[in-house]
Amino acid sequence: MKTITNITRILTGLLFIFSGFIKANDAVGFAYKLVEYFEVFDTHFLIPIALPLAIFICVFEIILGFTLLLGARIKLTLWLLLAMIVFFTFLTFYSAYYQKVLSCGCFGDAIPLTPWQSFTKDLILLFFIILLFIGKQYIKPIFGNKFENALLVMITIASAAFPIYTYSYLPIIDFRPYAIGKNIPEQTKGIPDEIKFYYLLKDKKTGETTEVDKWPINWDQQYDYVSNRTEVTKKGVEPKIKDFSISNLEGSDYTEDIIGNPNYNFLLICHDLQKTEQDIFGKINDFSTLCKQDSIAFITLTASTKETIEKFKLETKTNIDFYNTDGTVLKTMIRSNPGLMLLKAGTVIGMWHYNSFPSYSDLKEKYFKK
Repeated sequence: MKTITNITRILTGLLFIFSGFIKANDAVGFAYKLVEYFEVFDTHFLIPIALPLAIFICVFEIILGFTLLLGARIKLTLWLLLAMIVFFTFLTFYSAYYQKVLSCGCFGDAIPLTPWQSFTKDLILLFFIILLFIGKQYIKPIFGNKFENALLVMITIASAAFPIYTYSYLPIIDFRPYAIGKNIPEQTKGIPDEIKFYYLLKDKKTGETTEVDKWPINWDQQYDYVSNRTEVTKKGVEPKIKDFSISNLEGSDYTEDIIGNPNYNFLLICHDLQKTEQDIFGKINDFSTLCKQDSIAFITLTASTKETIEKFKLETKTNIDFYNTDGTVLKTMIRSNPGLMLLKAGTVIGMWHYNSFPSYSDLKEKYFKK
């Protein structure tokens, strides 16, 4: 039992650390997922605290994972793990059974899980934690109290600093289909299912029916057509990017004109202009002016209405061209509002959070003089 307990302790601890780290790498994305749950359970009052709550959950998971590995405060750790996994087991079952949230966000974009896969994962973890309760007498602290306390303080500080950093800038590891190096048009293409057709035919003389996958020669002389069916012989691959489109404010489609641009072009992503950081727009306006002088395209993508756009342009004194794109798509493209993306022939060359907005001269030296 001692060996089983320690193996289970290591596996469970590492899994919680990994889960917390992956979500902390993209705290904004995890906050978006929490908002989905708040909307499903009609707890809209929690939406304003989605981000701090997302950061807290990430830190909490990482710390519990480490305390389990270290054998520190084991009674408290086990009860907290049990409470957390019972809650999430209920949540994933509800999502799976009622098909409310189609991806739990347990491992962010790194390992997308279906609701039933998430529920199964939580059941396995629940089983592991029950095993740990049974064998808790075999879990001993690795270090003495003083060193353990100092180590836990450092782990807590590092665990909190990491998601705050990724929120203030951008995810360090980008698992999204808009990551640097990804080609957006290619990501919108999938592989269709391979389908085989079957036809049910009725013999005109005998009245017997037969199913064939190819039409017999002169079939209509011997058979009457009854029905047909299809069978998926090989499952295809869904595109990584769905529902991606860009239109001008009058509704005309400009997706290919912008994404298919063979030259360098900048996209400023502002998914919601009412929540966009306006103080950076002095620098953005200067940047776009320099782009225009060098004939480098610079446009803004937003999900906001035409009226909101006009008001925003007056407030920020900007004359940048605005285009519309779905808000969820824009939130996925970059975890910053505003955020800057550099594309060439549809491939993402670079991206920047507004806290690290680049100077035009640096980018010109790096990219445009080659």
